Amino acid sequence: MMDMWFCILLLVSVLNIGGALSDSTYLIGLGSYDITGPAADVNMMGYANAEQIASGVHFRLKARTFIVAEPGGNRVVFVNLDACMASQLVTIKVHERLKSRYGNMYNEKNVAISGIHTHSGPGGYLQYVVYIVTSLGFVRQSFDAIVDGIEQSIIEAHENLRPGNIFVNNGELLDASINRSPSAYLNNPAIERSHYKYDVDKEMTLLKFIDEKWGAVGSFNWFATHGTSMSRTNSLISGDNKGAAARFMEDWAEQEGLPKGSDSRYHGAVVTGPRHSRFYRRVSIIIPQPHENVYELEQLASSFPASGGRHLASSKSVSQRVRDRQDGKPKFVSAFCQSNCGDVSPNVLGAFCIDTGLPCDFNHSTCNGKNELCYGRGPGYPDEFESTRIIGDRQFVKAVELFDTASELVKGKVDYRQTYLDFSKLQVTLTDGDQKVVKTCPAAMGFAFAAGTTDGPGMFDFKQGDDKGNAFWKLVRNILKTPSQEQIACQQPKPILLDTGDMNVPYDWAPSILPVQIIRIGQVVILCVPGEFTTMAGRRLRDAVRTVLISDGSGEFGSNVQIVIAGLSNTYSQYVTTFEEYQIQRYEGASTLYGPHTLSGYIQEFKKLASALLNGKSFGSDLQPPDLLDKQISLLPPVVMDATPAGVKFGDTSADVPENSTFRPGDMATATFWSACPRNDLLTKGTFSLVEFLDSSTWVPAYDDDDFSLRFKWSRPSQLSSYSHATLEWRIPESATAGVYRLRHFGASKSLLGKISHFTGTSRAFVVL
Repeated sequence: MMDMWFCILLLVSVLNIGGALSDSTYLIGLGSYDITGPAADVNMMGYANAEQIASGVHFRLKARTFIVAEPGGNRVVFVNLDACMASQLVTIKVHERLKSRYGNMYNEKNVAISGIHTHSGPGGYLQYVVYIVTSLGFVRQSFDAIVDGIEQSIIEAHENLRPGNIFVNNGELLDASINRSPSAYLNNPAIERSHYKYDVDKEMTLLKFIDEKWGAVGSFNWFATHGTSMSRTNSLISGDNKGAAARFMEDWAEQEGLPKGSDSRYHGAVVTGPRHSRFYRRVSIIIPQPHENVYELEQLASSFPASGGRHLASSKSVSQRVRDRQDGKPKFVSAFCQSNCGDVSPNVLGAFCIDTGLPCDFNHSTCNGKNELCYGRGPGYPDEFESTRIIGDRQFVKAVELFDTASELVKGKVDYRQTYLDFSKLQVTLTDGDQKVVKTCPAAMGFAFAAGTTDGPGMFDFKQGDDKGNAFWKLVRNILKTPSQEQIACQQPKPILLDTGDMNVPYDWAPSILPVQIIRIGQVVILCVPGEFTTMAGRRLRDAVRTVLISDGSGEFGSNVQIVIAGLSNTYSQYVTTFEEYQIQRYEGASTLYGPHTLSGYIQEFKKLASALLNGKSFGSDLQPPDLLDKQISLLPPVVMDATPAGVKFGDTSADVPENSTFRPGDMATATFWSACPRNDLLTKGTFSLVEFLDSSTWVPAYDDDDFSLRFKWSRPSQLSSYSHATLEWRIPESATAGVYRLRHFGASKSLLGKISHFTGTSRAFVVL
């Protein structure tokens, strides 16, 4: 009898498993990999501030990837980079590697690479001159770190492909963004503006990925806000607010035990209910609470002095115990992607004059006529790290809410369309009123470009809203390149400061051939654009594509179609404003390279892509962007050598934690070590800094330089000195376990003969209560 019941139960189990398998809509796979790059000497990408040179790590940067495939059918890849933007050269080389590894499975048509727009990542990885001037040209280490990381994240996602489902959800996030160019936005037609409640897009759209075996394995979301919570003077590598949000959500998932394991089914993983609206730090779950005898803790800590520097065969293995504990499970991957952020700022308190404290001029963002004094303020003002945390936390909290309540199943075809367009001479048919054919222009940047924005002001006497220019700077411009009368007329009313489209010495200064791409996953349609669309520009593009998709009468797309813009994708070509915003010539209009009809060109071509997608027709062109790798010039000097004073070893402390120190949450524990240039070894997937916890008699890793609470700062006493220091700063989290801790530094030194040697050293121990 028992045998019979056992057989019946076994049969029911098999049928249930079969039912779950047949219910899976797609194959899904997620992956991530370190792309931090050189943490010293390299100019940051974003603000174009030559003095903003990397000198440490706030937290590490990653490439995060999802792959979605129809079993036996189409597949798409989306890569989100903790980088300022995608790079045409990076994209080209990633495609070459994927072709070598997978043949034609992954290619320029079905792979999208998008940047989050942090302004605190190493530069030098783009191929056009204007984007690498401040980094002293091409930086091979930056480039290789990103290409390697993208490839490895795709490999991981590919190897994780398993049956699963996707859910989509969206909702409003009201307190993480404002419009930084409201005077330009107000030049859009009043009737159009009346259709929208806000002057920036407040909607976040989230995809929740459910692996049939492991349950929830990750989420990607799109929300528009600039990566400028960290200022133009910050020198620590940072993913800014979106990178922070991703850290918070991945650590939250670890605390929640996600992925759950093989007993979890996707249909049981749509969790509802409240979650903690706070961020978590990475810490080993095996660390126990110690006894509460403070005197004994202090005595125990005093028995562990600083270790002194010592040689290591490799400095990577210890940190992986913190970051890569998986126990055979896939890791939870959460990406906070960028959308149409062109005129959107995270500095939500507004823009004020730093000399008077009064609001900046509304139309020009100046203070007594000077742009240099007008700065936006984040919610943690004047602490940019706190502003980054707050804006990141707000996005994280909304993402968790959407993740928990996601119930709309994504279902339907996986498909894609992509083509290249020459935006220097694209013919555009305007359909408003009488049909009229116009053209886009060769790339050029206006005077207001040099004024910068309230997130990062420029210099000299430039100002936003300048549609005239001035004689002195036109004279300076003409030394580089005098624009033709045809170009001046094409770009009107933009006064041209740099005629980049016609500048090609030593090679091209700006792109002309750009990729446009649509990715479809069921009712979710992702528009991959190679620039920063303003709020209204993005709305017009989405509306135009939506009209094409739902008006054909086939019923394939309905009112539930979810259209998102993935900004800064595949290459970078600066900004895209509406025609009306372009007339105002704020920073965004001055940075709309291809003239006043740029947006109309995008809308025209995306409508063609959408129509081809809908009708199952192929679409493409014979154009290809240039590969300028062999032409790149680098003026960044190499590391010559590292040294320490006589009697001092690499890893020795030069300023230790004070003796018998006791800290509480919110305090800062700090130690400084004799160190070496971080460019000697990027410690990819490793760490320069570590907080260790004393578990019985064993030191176990608790926090590393991928944690928001721990900062690694590197410095030389002078620019040409071979001496250097590493300062570790740990802002003790509220959630830190009471006990005995110490700080550990890892590094790699270079001898005069070029030998790389790894080292480590620890601070004296201290107590956290």
